[in-house]
Amino acid sequence: MVSRSAFGFIGFVFLSLVWVSHGGITSEFVRKVEKTIDMPLDSDVFRVPHGYNAPQQVHITQGDHEGAGVIVSWVTPSEPGSSVVLYGTAENKRVFHAKGKVTTYRFFNYTSGFIHHCTIRHLKFDTLYFYEVGIGMSPRQFWFRTPPKPGPDVPYTFGLIGDLGQSYDSNTTLSHYEANPKGQAVLFVGDLSYADNYPNHDNARWDTWARFVERSVAYQSWIWTAGNHEIDFAPEIGETKPFKPFTHRYRTPYRASDSTSPLWYSIKRASAYIIVLSSYSAYGKYTPQFKWLEEEFPKVNRSETPWLIVLMHSPWYNSYNYHYMEGETMRVMYEPWFVQNKVDVVFAGHVHAYERSERVSNIAYNIVNGKCSPVSDESAPVYITIGDGGNLEGLATNMSEPQPKYSAYREASFGHAIFDIKNRTHAYYGWHRNQDGAAVVADSMWFYNRYWHSVPESS
Repeated sequence: MVSRSAFGFIGFVFLSLVWVSHGGITSEFVRKVEKTIDMPLDSDVFRVPHGYNAPQQVHITQGDHEGAGVIVSWVTPSEPGSSVVLYGTAENKRVFHAKGKVTTYRFFNYTSGFIHHCTIRHLKFDTLYFYEVGIGMSPRQFWFRTPPKPGPDVPYTFGLIGDLGQSYDSNTTLSHYEANPKGQAVLFVGDLSYADNYPNHDNARWDTWARFVERSVAYQSWIWTAGNHEIDFAPEIGETKPFKPFTHRYRTPYRASDSTSPLWYSIKRASAYIIVLSSYSAYGKYTPQFKWLEEEFPKVNRSETPWLIVLMHSPWYNSYNYHYMEGETMRVMYEPWFVQNKVDVVFAGHVHAYERSERVSNIAYNIVNGKCSPVSDESAPVYITIGDGGNLEGLATNMSEPQPKYSAYREASFGHAIFDIKNRTHAYYGWHRNQDGAAVVADSMWFYNRYWHSVPESS
C-alpha cells in the first residue's frame, strides 16, 4: 500500500515533468512519404458544366462589413451573357434580382472567360437564400445561408484551409472539410490555384481550380487572403502588374472597411471581427496598409464582436526551416498592436505543415537591451500555421530542433481546422489531419477570449 504522502510526492514529480516538457509537442504521427501529384485535367472535379455558355467557377464571399451582403462571382466561357442574379428565400421562387458587372483580362498568351461579379445587398441575417446565375442560356442554381446578425454571444463555426492547390491531397483536404458538417464559412489563408507553378503562369489553372472548389464555395462564403502564389509577377513574359489574375477573379468587400486595396480589409461575421492583411504588399510605416490597420483597431467593438481574428499568409512564429523568418519584418511592425488590442488568434499559411503556438510576444527588444526572445504573454494571440491544404509542392517536413518553447504543437501533415465559437468567452478549436476520420481531432484547445475571459488556456 502506498501512503498518501507518497501519492503526493508522485503527483509532484508528475507535475514537474509536465512543466519541464512544456516546450511543446512534435507529433509522432508519420505521414506516408509520397510525392504530391496534381489531379489529371480530365478529372471529374474539373468538369465543365453542361449547356451552352453555362456559368462555371461559381463562388461567393461576404459582400459588406456586417454580413448582410454577398458577392456572387462566376465565369461564362463563350460570351458575356447575363450578369443578373435571381434570388429568394424559396427554392422555386426567386423573386429578387441584382445586376452585376463583367470583366476580362489577358495574361501572356491567355485570355480569360467573362468574369461576373454581382453584390447582393440588404439580405436578412441567418436566412437561407436560393440563387440562380446564367439567366437566359444555361442557368444553374445554388444556395447559401447568411450569417447571424453580429452580437457578443452569437455562436458560429469557421473552417480553416490554406495553400490548397489542385492535387489529389487537395481533394482529400476539401472532402475532409466537407465531411465535417460544422463549418459555416471558410477563412482561407492564401495560395489558391498555384497557377504560377506551371509554365508561363498557366492561367487555365485558375479555371480548373475554381471549378474544383465550386462544390463548397458556391454554397458558403470563403473569406479570401492573398498569398505569394497570387502575386503572379512575371516580367520575363511581360506581366508586371502584381495580383492581376487574383483581383480580377476574386472580389473582397474592402471599401466597406475604408481600405484602399482588396488585399487588406475587415469584416464582422456573427461574434467575430476578422482582419485580413497582405503579407506581400507594402506594410511599413506610412504605407496604405499600415495607415489602414492603425485606424482599424480602434474601430473594433469587443462588446459587439468579442472575437478578434487576424488572417495573413506568411506566419510570424514558425519553427520549420521552410520560409523561416519571412514574416519577421511585418511582425516587428505590427505585433505591439496585436498585443495591445488583445487579438485572440492569428491564422497563417505559407508553410506546408501545421503548427500552433503558445501565447507569446516578442515586443520588448529595442536594439540595445538584448530582450530578443519570445516570452509568455496572456495578452498575445495564439499563432496557428495551417498551410497544409495539399498542393503539388508537397509537405514541409524539416523542423528546427530543439522545438522552440513558443511552439505548442507541430506536425507535417495535410489537413484543415475548425474554429467553433460558443459565446463571448469560449471557442473550441480543432485541427483534423487528412488521414483520420472527419470527426477526429489531432490537435485541439479551448480558447478563452482575451477581452472577456483572459485566463491561461490548456490544450
